[in-house]
Formats: sequence, structure tokens, C-alpha cells
Amino acid sequence: MYDPRSMKAEEFICHEEIEETLRFADAHKHDREMIEQILEKAAAYKGLTHREASVLLACEEEDLNERVCQLAEQIKLDFYGNRIVMFAPLYLSNYCVNGCVYCPYHAKNKHIPRKKLTQDEVRAEVIALQDMGHKRLAIEAGEDPVNNPIEYILECIKTIYSIHHKNGDIRRVNVNIAATTVENYRKLKEAGIGTYILFQETYHKESYEQLHPTGPKHNYAYHTEAMDRAMEGGIDDVGLGVLFGLEMYRYEFAGLLMHAEHLEAVQGVGPHTISVPRIKHADDIDPTAFDNSISDEIFAKIIACIRVAVPYTGMIISTRESESVRAMALRLGISQISGGSRTSVGGYAEEERPHDTEQFDVSDQRTLDEVVRWLMKDDFIPSFCTACYRAGRTGDRFMQLCKSRQILNCCHPNALMTLQEYLEDYASPETKAIGEKLIERELSNIPNEKVRAKCVEHLAAIRNNEGRDFRF
Repeated sequence: MYDPRSMKAEEFICHEEIEETLRFADAHKHDREMIEQILEKAAAYKGLTHREASVLLACEEEDLNERVCQLAEQIKLDFYGNRIVMFAPLYLSNYCVNGCVYCPYHAKNKHIPRKKLTQDEVRAEVIALQDMGHKRLAIEAGEDPVNNPIEYILECIKTIYSIHHKNGDIRRVNVNIAATTVENYRKLKEAGIGTYILFQETYHKESYEQLHPTGPKHNYAYHTEAMDRAMEGGIDDVGLGVLFGLEMYRYEFAGLLMHAEHLEAVQGVGPHTISVPRIKHADDIDPTAFDNSISDEIFAKIIACIRVAVPYTGMIISTRESESVRAMALRLGISQISGGSRTSVGGYAEEERPHDTEQFDVSDQRTLDEVVRWLMKDDFIPSFCTACYRAGRTGDRFMQLCKSRQILNCCHPNALMTLQEYLEDYASPETKAIGEKLIERELSNIPNEKVRAKCVEHLAAIRNNEGRDFRF
């Protein structure tokens, strides 16, 4: 029986409820009166239930679909402005004991080189990332209790935070590792992580068990209930996601929103982020072997519907997607993207991009500087800000700030100041020239006059090399 307040995976992600939701959506996909009412609710920034959002996703009325996209763009601007948070993944180890059939790190893949970074190699990777200009990382590792125990992850986090190279610092480490215990989540919290990210891959239990035939990840309930354990362990911010293409996208969409509803109901705060990866080619993985792939058009609609359904959450798109797809996604609700990413273990310290240990093919292979310049030419502000984590604006405190749409007075100036740091320390001359004009133009969008004046003061200090890491 469906119960969003239940702590059991099969009750807060209820198969029968999803099936009924899909039938309801099919029955009302041409119901203009109902869809108008749903859009009216979404336009009031109250969010949508999984069932309401599923009706929008199923809608086949072209003019109403266009309104969904327009509303998604407006919600993104009203909640997050034109800021786009920048990050990079850092792969620590590809040792893995699981048998996931869509991932080249699966235990049966005997020809992929297995590699685990030493602390000296972690240091080299971090320095390379700092020299690019990154301030925020998402660390990744396969599940292997022998090669990648929690103690190794914690040691890597400590190493990352310890490295101060020139003007470079990694100010926040987000963590994407396998489902673990409350005790281990508590250790990650104490290590100073930002967001704990774990993709469900698929919410369809039968498909999940077939796609994860061996290894600890086979346990659907343990994996699905991980976010509750993470929050019990003190982690304020968690990130959800599914791997679109493994199962029918409308099923996944409903399950994803049900998970968000569950966290809101039980923990008092929904997901900090939602990611929307699609299955891509990798070492011994052929995405065409999965018969649920989705077109760019449907992908765009999914992003727009998530944005109107969960207006407060950050949305992430990775370099799995091409430049053109990412450009489309930015308009529809994405608020975080990776730049200059390498998905191999030890990839950043190498001059040439290595491919032998990549988790997936990178479609957008531009440098961070090229991505930053591209964003600014489209009037987005690339933000390297990590202030909320360090100011304690996490969990319900961040959500309160976001839901009241008061983040312009902190996030906007913080974005401009961290962009100024990037321009001074890492940018090419062309990127710097574009950025200076953008910053000057965007200062007027800071509502509070005192905040604006202080921001101008800090920007001057950064330009004169009189300080870094100013924040509101």
C-alpha cells in the first residue's frame, strides 16, 4: 500500500501506485481543463504531486506542452536566477564488486584496467582541477569493501581539503558512493561533505534486480532507503537521480517524484538536487542494448516537468550530454553542470584524456574555460560558490531561503565574486573580457543596496589580489 511516510521502500515507492498514476495520466492527457488547473497550481510555485506532474508529462496538447516549458524556464529564473553552479567529478577508484549490467566497472569486466588512486595521485588530480579553476568536486568510487572501504573515502576527502595550491582550494566535496550504513554516513558528515548523491538507477523493483544481478547493490530496499539513513546520519543535503533509458521513462519519473515526496514528508526537506543522466556508451556497454532510450525531445520535457513539479530543487546535467542538449536543458531548469570533466580514474593529471578507465563516454569535451565562456555568452553566470555549505545554509535552512526566493541577496553576489576569482586566476583573455562585462551588468540585479555595495568592494579586493573567498 502506498504511504509516503513509510520507511519501507516498497511502500513509499509503490509499484501499484505508479501503475495507477500512469493509467490516470493516460486517461487525462487530453483533458485541457485538468491540465490548465495543474499548470495554474505549478505557476503558484506550490509544486506538484507525482500524479499531477505525470499528467503534464503525458500531455499531448502542443500548446500546453509549450506552456510547461515556458513555466519551467520562469521557475528556474525566479528560484535560481541565471546562475549555473560549476563542478567536476573526481573518480577515485573503479574497483567494484557489483554486477551492474549498464556500467563498465561491473565485476565481470576483466579487460578494463582496475585502478585506485593513492593519496599522492589524489593530490595530483586535485592540483590539476584547481589549476583549471574548480572549487567544487563530486567524488566517485565503485563499491568494493576491500579496495574502497569508507576509511579510504574519508582519507581522500581529508587529502582534498588539505591542498592549497596557488589561489586554488576545493571548498566543497560532494560524495557519490554506494549505499552504506548510518554510522558511515555520520563519518562522511563529520568529514565535511556537502551533498550525498546516490542514483536509484531505476525505481522498478523487478528491473532493478535484473540490472543488478550480483553484489550488494542487488538489494533494492537497502539501496532505495539509503537517503533516509544518510539523513539519520546527519547529512542535510541529498541528491536523487535515475539513469534514464534503463526502464520506461514515465515510470521512472513518477518514482523519482514519489521519492522526493517521501523525503519531504518524513525528513521535512526534499532532495537538494535531482540529476538526469541518460545511459551512454562505455567500455563494454552498448546503450542500444537497452530498449527504453529516450529522444532529446522527451528528455527536454522530463527536465521541464521535474522543474515545475519540484521548483526548489537544484537540477544537474553532466558531460554525458552534448553541448546542444545541455544548452536546451539550461533553459528548462538545470542549475548545475560539470565542466572539463574526465570520467576516468586519474584522468585530470594526464595531458591527453585517457579512455581505458572511463565510466562513460564524455560527449561535451570542452575545457572548463570554454564552458564558462559559452555560459556567459548565453547570459548565464558561472558560479563557483560553496558559501551555503560553509555558512550552515543546508537542508531545511537552504530550502526556506530558496522557497521564499530570497537567494538573490546571497547567491547572486557570491556567484559574481567567485566568477571574479576565476577570471583573475584562470580565465583566458577572451573569457575574462566577457566576464568583466557580465559582472558589471549583473551587479544591478542585487536587490539590497548594502549587499551590492559590499559586493563591489569585495570584487575590487579580488581584482587587486587583496583577498579571496569573500561570501555572504
